[in-house]
Amino acid sequence: MKVLFVCSGNGAFNEISPFIKVQGDSLEAQQIDLTYYYIKGKGIRNYLRNVPALKKFIKSGDFDIIHAHYALCGWVALLTRSGKPLILSLMGSDVFGDINQQGKRTFKSNFYVLLTKMIQPFVDVIIVKSAGMRAKFTKRRHVFEIPNGIRMDHFKPLKVDVREYLGLDPDKQYVLFLGNPNDTNKNIRLVQEAVKLLNRPDVELINIYKVPHEVVVNYLNAVDVFTLCSFSEGSPNVVKEAMSCNCPMVVVPAGDAAWVVGNTPGCEVAGYQPDDFSEKLKSALNFARQSGRTQGRERIYELGLDEENVARRLVSIYQKWTQKRPARSKVRRNEPVSLS
Repeated sequence: MKVLFVCSGNGAFNEISPFIKVQGDSLEAQQIDLTYYYIKGKGIRNYLRNVPALKKFIKSGDFDIIHAHYALCGWVALLTRSGKPLILSLMGSDVFGDINQQGKRTFKSNFYVLLTKMIQPFVDVIIVKSAGMRAKFTKRRHVFEIPNGIRMDHFKPLKVDVREYLGLDPDKQYVLFLGNPNDTNKNIRLVQEAVKLLNRPDVELINIYKVPHEVVVNYLNAVDVFTLCSFSEGSPNVVKEAMSCNCPMVVVPAGDAAWVVGNTPGCEVAGYQPDDFSEKLKSALNFARQSGRTQGRERIYELGLDEENVARRLVSIYQKWTQKRPARSKVRRNEPVSLS
């Protein structure tokens, strides 16, 4: 089976999002003949300039399935009018928008959410990453909740002590925040305030951003507690990656984070109040000091979030829509938009 991934190729650090590449690798391991088409240029105007080139690319490739990632890439693929089954993966921001510190959707992102609403009647399948996203599509039949899979062979507990390698103080406990500190949606201020409330000089906050996955794995194995503070997420990969490394954590209920951690000892779900987050952080730090690591990796396997299992689910969707594609007229006329 020949599948074409249509995705953004505008990353400053990685040409494409790492989780899309991981998904592609896992599909190739399932004997899928996969090709990538990178959308170049930012903004709607530059995206639309890719339509003629993508149309020509699709004609020359004889693909069975077009799988677009993010709504804007879906529009580019749709406008080629290729006649191929079109699958659209939505990630979170294209459904919920970007959320500011007041918990409101930013004005600019309203337009992108509207584009997501408008495209859904015209694609064959929509893939969302969490139950919260799935709830926005209650009247649409062909919506599948499939979070991104995790490379369990990469994100795993390390047998070597990496704290010394990273130059971390053996007498301190470290709290990790992974993400852009300037992104208001990621909400680094919450963990900063929570650490201050601990009033412990032996606890230090580390922020890691734009580093290779190898570095991320090292820190997830070295720190005492990982944190997620976002106002809005689809299915945050960093939570699943931290769980795969058996790292204790404190997360807010953004996306499916609370569902992923479940009742795993050493993994806490906190609210957005600094005092509550600080109390949960204190509990996770105590767990790390007394017990060390969690059993989060078992939880990832239990939920079927390893890359191999997720890839098999995607392949089954591909097979269904290449064998018997639903009538386009039914998809367009009888299923109203229901994203808000």
